[in-house]
Amino acid sequence: MPLAIFDLDDTLIDGDSSALWNEQMARLGWVDPAAFVERSEALMRAYHEGSLSMEQFMAFALEPMIGRTEEELEHLVEPWVEEVIEPLIHSDATRVIAHHRSLGNRILVISATARFLVAPIAARIGIDDVLAIDCEIAHGVYSGRTEGILTYREGKVARLEQWLAEQGESLEGASFSRTHATTCRCCKPSPTRRR
Repeated sequence: MPLAIFDLDDTLIDGDSSALWNEQMARLGWVDPAAFVERSEALMRAYHEGSLSMEQFMAFALEPMIGRTEEELEHLVEPWVEEVIEPLIHSDATRVIAHHRSLGNRILVISATARFLVAPIAARIGIDDVLAIDCEIAHGVYSGRTEGILTYREGKVARLEQWLAEQGESLEGASFSRTHATTCRCCKPSPTRRR
């Protein structure tokens, strides 16, 4: 079955889910709003310039999660997705996804954002298959570390290749929708792009 592969941020949603979650953590009182958001924005600039170590960014971004349980985060992420993210979902994206479904395509989201954010956002749009940055759970709580191949730059390609092998899928007939070319040299652009 052909794959329809989507980036998340600025493709399916109008915004950066990681930056929006940082704002939510500030509202929750988990971080100092000014200092954390300022540091996050500086790191995001470095990300977009290609000079950022994703491990460094994730260590910073996951620090407020250290010691929190999966259930605690799920309890907070679900209403955030509904209140903050849902209004940002592109209507064009939902139409394109519906079109791919009508063709029988398997839909996959690949994102350089943490899985605990990407999975519920994708689920809200009706997408089950997600490749995102996996966060380590140790002794029932988030450790602040990542695990596995990070879905960042060429890591997206490596994780996709790993997933294809595990799932018995191929890129034959696949399409890839994104707003900016970051990595996926193995995917051809989809003719159905947002806006």
